[in-house]
Amino acid sequence: METKKVLFVYNPRAGKAKIRNKLYDIIDIFTKAGWEVTVYPTQQEGDAVRAVTEKKPGYDLLVCSGGDGTLDEAVNGMTQCAQQIPIGYIPAGSTNDFAMSLGLPKDMCKAAESIVSGRAYPCDIGAFNERCFVYIAAFGLFTDVSYETSQEIKNVLGHMAYLLEGVKRISSIKSYKMKVSYKEGEGGEEKGIEDEFIFGMVTNSLSVGGFKRITGKYVELDDGEFEVTLIRKPSNPLDINMIIAALINRNINTDYMYCFKTGEITFEAQEELPWTTDGEFGGIHKTVRIKNRKQAVQIIVPGQGSGQEQAAITFKG
Repeated sequence: METKKVLFVYNPRAGKAKIRNKLYDIIDIFTKAGWEVTVYPTQQEGDAVRAVTEKKPGYDLLVCSGGDGTLDEAVNGMTQCAQQIPIGYIPAGSTNDFAMSLGLPKDMCKAAESIVSGRAYPCDIGAFNERCFVYIAAFGLFTDVSYETSQEIKNVLGHMAYLLEGVKRISSIKSYKMKVSYKEGEGGEEKGIEDEFIFGMVTNSLSVGGFKRITGKYVELDDGEFEVTLIRKPSNPLDINMIIAALINRNINTDYMYCFKTGEITFEAQEELPWTTDGEFGGIHKTVRIKNRKQAVQIIVPGQGSGQEQAAITFKG
């Protein structure tokens, strides 16, 4: 029987560097299941992209471990490859929103076992101008917190790191005048909004920053649509508390926010502004075009199946 090959890319610093104590066990799980494992520890930002794009032909599976940013890099690398293969994800970051949405085990060894025995799930991703994102693109209030908070603080405080860092920004909320154009629903009519916003997010996830339901109800990760939330500029500083409460509890208040689903959306701002994608810095842009790439990647999730079956499954796209 031909040996199955897996490329295992991991961030050794993510999530209190706990993978260092689990690395042998994870490799042993794949080896016992008949996989030949090549290990690549990332050293700096962009390493996961390079590891995937420069991989030699012949791998049947890509496994990455780290936070959502590591998964983001792995997916971006894979979308640039001629030969595209399924992706397994072992979450090891501070928040791991997308892993939560997929129902992946928090325990790293159990996550590895679920890859060996799991099934391929065709999942949507987003095209963000010239690059891709896995589950969120956002601007405005709090969005710079994740990429400006040091890895050491994230490791110690987890979700609290985002909250504590975010509280510092409330006194200096910046708003952005924008024109937003989108299609309502898959194949729906063109719509437009012109307003001033303090926050916006385009998501394909059940949680953001560890908060469940913040993206909306009836979220599906493979339906070709994003959930969009846009927060209008408040009329006075006291309104910000009501906005945050409404957002976290997902109590839609049309005086403060727009919420809708779409497969394609364009943001045109009067000035350049910073964006974040999957918790990492997404660049400074005046115009951003986002399009849903329906079921573009295969992510291994818990369920019936075997490693032999998974090795034969390729991307849609």
